Amino acid sequence: MATRKNRNAETRKPEILEGYYQVLIEKGFEGSSIGKIAEHLTIHPTLILHYFKNKNNLQRELIDLLISKYKAEHMLNFDTIADSTHRFDALMDLIFSFKWNRTVDPGVHFGFYYKSFRDEGIRKALKDMFQWFRDYLHDAFIVFNKEGVIRVTEERKAADYVLTLMEGLEFHAHFLNDGKPFEDFADTAKTATIEILKNGTF
Repeated sequence: MATRKNRNAETRKPEILEGYYQVLIEKGFEGSSIGKIAEHLTIHPTLILHYFKNKNNLQRELIDLLISKYKAEHMLNFDTIADSTHRFDALMDLIFSFKWNRTVDPGVHFGFYYKSFRDEGIRKALKDMFQWFRDYLHDAFIVFNKEGVIRVTEERKAADYVLTLMEGLEFHAHFLNDGKPFEDFADTAKTATIEILKNGTF
């Protein structure tokens, strides 16, 4: 049975991490001090330090939380769809959707991307996350290939392509969309990707 201290940690730590995430969204990395996080949560800063010791530990555990959001298995579960073509369409609809691309706030996502150039721990965590999703797509493409839904000879390269294009949608939305909805270019990218996968480009 969990002790009271452990139960407090199990409850408090996720609350603090979610609070940190919200502060990052509102104030960015530059404005997300321990004091600001504590103020947002209406708790004393020492409570944050009690559970995480320092801001680096807080940051690392937040990355783990965000990766768990990104790897939400319920969003990638298509087992109830019997028809393989419909299953493929559902996967493409999901990964090119606004909902999927905003699983994690883009400012926070790219903030950690920036930090990964200077912090090997952050780089490894993000690399593991992207490799996990690349492997998921790779395995899915093998199955869709066998079922005749797509025509791909290099499933791994195709998975790299789709993942890279998917990540680029946020770049386009931030810099190049000229005020148009996210879905406008995402639908174009999805249609082109489906054509590429079905026509044996890879």
